[in-house]
Amino acid sequence: MRNREHRAYTSIVTSRPAVFIDRDGTLTEEVGYVNHPSRLKLLPRSAEAIRRLNAAGVAAVVVTNQAGIARGYFSEAVLAEVHDALVGQLARAGARLDGLYACVHHPTEGEPPYRAACECRKPRPGLLLRAARELGLDLGHSTMIGDKESDLVPGRAVGTAAVLVLTGYGLGEWEYRRGRFESEPDHVASDLLDAVEWALAKRAAS
Repeated sequence: MRNREHRAYTSIVTSRPAVFIDRDGTLTEEVGYVNHPSRLKLLPRSAEAIRRLNAAGVAAVVVTNQAGIARGYFSEAVLAEVHDALVGQLARAGARLDGLYACVHHPTEGEPPYRAACECRKPRPGLLLRAARELGLDLGHSTMIGDKESDLVPGRAVGTAAVLVLTGYGLGEWEYRRGRFESEPDHVASDLLDAVEWALAKRAAS
């Protein structure tokens, strides 16, 4: 991958709201480490959710931890192929991402430069901050969507709303950790489309 942590698919530079989206378990099926493009599959209604953001002029930005690289499970070239497959699947469904940011580090596994206590690995907010800087995003009017508390924390840290989806690990997170989140979600959604509809309705009401 030419740029290890970022692949942008538009050149938008004006300030606008975004919806930040976790990849595995939120946008795509949670299957463990995705070490081949054939293992990546969109969840039902995910493409429709991205189309809704595209139509509303809200940036759709994926932010994902991919420590499988640090652990030696797959290479950066494989991650690039997986993300090309993701972009292709969405394109065939008439949807597009505005940015795709991945952290390839782990604080204790692997060898440098992949073994690193970085700022980009969620729950730290580095991926969101980088996306905001490079894509010209308004964090205060944005939303972070994910299936784990570690997805919600970085959103809170930079001032976005936070939505937990019940796909992936989300149902277990909600049933067994409700009331004990460090960052309680603003909304709990059945899936990504439900989460996006909430975010768009919140924006329209503000």
